[in-house]
Amino acid sequence: MSDLVKVEPGIKGLMASEAVRAKFAEILGKNANAFISSVTTLATTTKLSECNPKSILSSAVAAASLNLQVTPSLGFAAIVPYKSRDGMMAQFQVMAKGFLQLALRTGQFRTINVTEICDGEMKSLNRLTGEFDFSGEKKSDKVIGYAAYFELINGFSKSLYMTTEQIEQHGKKFSKTYDFSGSSWKTNFDAMARKTVLKLLLSRYAPLSVEMQSAITHDQSIVTTDENLDIADFTYIDNEDQPEEIVIPEDVKPNRKTQ
Repeated sequence: MSDLVKVEPGIKGLMASEAVRAKFAEILGKNANAFISSVTTLATTTKLSECNPKSILSSAVAAASLNLQVTPSLGFAAIVPYKSRDGMMAQFQVMAKGFLQLALRTGQFRTINVTEICDGEMKSLNRLTGEFDFSGEKKSDKVIGYAAYFELINGFSKSLYMTTEQIEQHGKKFSKTYDFSGSSWKTNFDAMARKTVLKLLLSRYAPLSVEMQSAITHDQSIVTTDENLDIADFTYIDNEDQPEEIVIPEDVKPNRKTQ
């Protein structure tokens, strides 16, 4: 795919090149053209237009490899602009609906869900087992926390509850953009909170398919692809390292550079 260096500069040129189109066709088949179109539109009509084009392309490859659309209205995955020491770069993110989709594809889950908990609904929480009862009477629309739950076909089940304050502390600790006015934490806290609780629950207790491992590994990173447009590396630019609660299996963790 050496012809990547010969194409018109910018994301439009990259996405229109024969090498790139062939790669997405290899990954997505008949859905490749629609995916390329959505990435190109996103990259030319939002602040992504200020980002390094190759970082946008690499994030798109990461999303395609998981078969997750990046159209914002769908909420499966996102490519977001991030200001780094090397300039504006595109960061790949998997959202809550994306993790739900990947879990369901495994065929091992009987049920899986994530929801907000409002004031008055939480009756009890067992800190040892993680089990909770939120059948109480709702007092107001004030959200006091978020809960995620899954049950496998084999009967194993697990849940996780985090208060709004715990999620805020998690965001502040692991995202340098938490306090930025335009960050996802400020513009869509609900989506980020749901993702946080669900991702932590799955990464701690769920059986992880290869796709799920890749999603957890590449989430919130700057993805780098090689000359064949295969994922070669990733850098956690948003935080110095992954949250300590998330354990990345060694067999899916390439040599990684941190900043």
